[in-house]
Amino acid sequence: MIAEIILAVIIIYIVSIILLAIRAIKGPTIGDQVLAIDVITYITVILFVLISIYMKAALLIVIAIPLALWIYALDIYIAKYLEKGDLGA
Repeated sequence: MIAEIILAVIIIYIVSIILLAIRAIKGPTIGDQVLAIDVITYITVILFVLISIYMKAALLIVIAIPLALWIYALDIYIAKYLEKGDLGA
């Protein structure tokens, strides 16, 4: 029962990634595109965790945690660039 629920959630997340990819390509502003890409990466992290639970393998969780931290650091740099137009040194 849990496996079927996790599989359904994985499919829903994959569909949402496709919709967000369309937003990232067609976004009217650069902020919308950045936000869409940001959400795609966070959903990818969630997918790694769900797939790890589904497959009963902890290896993907070890990959998901640094990916989430890297995305957070990238968000800070992008926000700084959008606000000031410069990343600084």
